[in-house]
Amino acid sequence: MLAKQVSGSWTLQTLIKSIVKPIINQLDHYYQNEMEGLENPTSENIAKWIWNKLKPNLPELGRIEIKETCTSGCIFRGND
Repeated sequence: MLAKQVSGSWTLQTLIKSIVKPIINQLDHYYQNEMEGLENPTSENIAKWIWNKLKPNLPELGRIEIKETCTSGCIFRGND
């Protein structure tokens, strides 16, 4: 369960949100094709870009899933 106590008043869920939120805000507020590493912002490239940003702070990260629609998208598991 993500709401498990980590330390003090921080929960694992809160910790993960604090790590992910700046990355999502970056994707949400900028032209992706003008961002370094996202000159070609396909779902595959976005997933890999997010992985590279998150993995150093979330070492147990297993995959990034990007949904373009309810029937299309990609899953990136850290392999090139």
